[in-house]
Amino acid sequence: MPLVVLIYSPNEMNHSISTIIIAPMTTSKGVYPTRVKIKHDNREGFIVLDKIRTIDRKRIIKKFEAMKPKEILKVKLVIKEMLVD
Repeated sequence: MPLVVLIYSPNEMNHSISTIIIAPMTTSKGVYPTRVKIKHDNREGFIVLDKIRTIDRKRIIKKFEAMKPKEILKVKLVIKEMLVD
């Protein structure tokens, strides 16, 4: 089964090197401070920010729609809280 992920690395980085930063998505319910609820492909899911990792960009085989601005802001706030504050 393919893994659905959020590509989090900046576009400048994505075009310059062969790796990208991703966070996987799950449909498993569970309230964790490191998960952000999103809607993808008409299904509710969660971006799992405690599983951020780097992969080779060749592993991405298909792109889906972009996240909503509100979801992107929430992801950024959680990452900031996890890694900066």
